[in-house]
Amino acid sequence: MNNFEFCNPVKVVFGKGSIARLSSLIPASSSVLLIYGKGSIKTNGVYNQVKEALKDYQVREFSGIEANPHYETCMQAVELAKREKVDFLLAAGGGSVIDATKFIAAAVYFEGDPWNILSRGDTIRRTMPIGVVLTLAATGSETNERAVISRVSEGRKLNFASPLVFPRFAVMDPEVTYSLPACQVANGVVDSFIHVIEQYLTYPVNAKVQDAFAESLMCVIRTEGLKALNQPLDYDIRANLMWAAANALNGWIGQGVPQDWSSHRIGYVLTAQFGLAHAETLAVILPGVMQYMQNEKQEKILRLGAVVFGITGGGTEERVEKTITAVELFFRTMGLKTRLHEYGIKETDLDALTRPVDQSGWKLSEKGHIDAKAAREILSLRL
Repeated sequence: MNNFEFCNPVKVVFGKGSIARLSSLIPASSSVLLIYGKGSIKTNGVYNQVKEALKDYQVREFSGIEANPHYETCMQAVELAKREKVDFLLAAGGGSVIDATKFIAAAVYFEGDPWNILSRGDTIRRTMPIGVVLTLAATGSETNERAVISRVSEGRKLNFASPLVFPRFAVMDPEVTYSLPACQVANGVVDSFIHVIEQYLTYPVNAKVQDAFAESLMCVIRTEGLKALNQPLDYDIRANLMWAAANALNGWIGQGVPQDWSSHRIGYVLTAQFGLAHAETLAVILPGVMQYMQNEKQEKILRLGAVVFGITGGGTEERVEKTITAVELFFRTMGLKTRLHEYGIKETDLDALTRPVDQSGWKLSEKGHIDAKAAREILSLRL
């Protein structure tokens, strides 16, 4: 296991009725900008709960954050925050709303072009404080320092990270997820499962705690995720999924271990060019990454198969193949497509999909094995 430093300052307030505690989490003198998406919080009760909890605060609102948050929309919120002189940002939504709020918090005080935060990785020196009311278990953005933003005008989707955008708190009430459409629940399950995989499925470094933690999370996400489709109003199922998704990307399981985020990076291009949801891209690409790098990842694939999917019989090659198949079958059982042609994407589209990998100079995977040529081969496996 490698050396590492770790800090996660997010205060988690978890459980039924937790939104009512907002007034104890935000400084009393704050002027709050409530940021949310297309309005689902007004139909699932979250909006009314937030407004009641903050009835003694000065609250302004910004709505319309997209499922893949647009840089252009975020900049509108930045202008509103500056104009209204707000001093606290409250994200009410899932990962997209939280990611957008993180970028807004950084852009408000940024000197220069805020796009440089994403395009050049410019240092963030000051941010506005952020709080979160979570409505969807998926990205883990509520307890980490990362965000992903799309710029529609350039057809690009990029990520950034800074310890200054950790939320001050995350309010997590599993009951607010009851009304989610089945497709959003499925996307969240697959997203969080793959967050774990990309920190786990590399090569062994004798990190027994991280490995065991990751395997436990995958088992919980898989079993509870399948149950959630048939028992959408079961509190315990929703609570376990919400907590598993947070732990999947709060930094714990990735400490001191190699990681492989190639499925995410290649997936950004699919979203930017074809509009696929984040989890949809991952469900397509991950089995291809596993197949393409099965020799480098063999030992961990075998362990994944045994611990998470119960695959123990047969020779090495057979177990590797069965494990890759089991992962893809899990995604399909959750209702996601796993092949590019199912989204109308053809072989003639592959050059355009891999061009951004080449232009960015990305060397992906745990050892930098995946360049633009390899990315094209992986995508070819998923046609």
